[in-house]
Amino acid sequence: MKQEQVASDFLEALTKVSRRVRTAFNQQVTAHGLTYPRARALFRLAKRQNMTQTELACELELEQATLVRLLDRMEENGLIERQPDPNDRRAKLIKLTSHGEEQAAFVRAIADQLRAQIFEGIDLASLSNAVDLMERISTNIAEMEDLNVPA
Repeated sequence: MKQEQVASDFLEALTKVSRRVRTAFNQQVTAHGLTYPRARALFRLAKRQNMTQTELACELELEQATLVRLLDRMEENGLIERQPDPNDRRAKLIKLTSHGEEQAAFVRAIADQLRAQIFEGIDLASLSNAVDLMERISTNIAEMEDLNVPA
């Protein structure tokens, strides 16, 4: 089989797996009354508190207006607080409330369980090689994007 065909098959498989992981995670969190975007936001904020709205929008790959609506609902539900950024009076820092931290821990537990199921029977060396491969592909894409930026 030619490299071109294997590369094409790989990208197709990667797309399918990515979609299936997202669908499985979405099913788990929605079964517990959360939305996928809210669960992702909780997960990110649990990893790094006091992010600005702009930083969170970038991490979640959401438009600013979409994120603001999401954060408004999260604030109404007592999951987050927005505080002024002492370094930039135009920016707001997002902090999980104690209820938000509980919900983030719940999301993390769902993710941990899902991850264990997804990687069942896959040895560490294979997984590590796959991570290396993904990082190399990501680097190649970033280099491609750099070449396409107008000077």
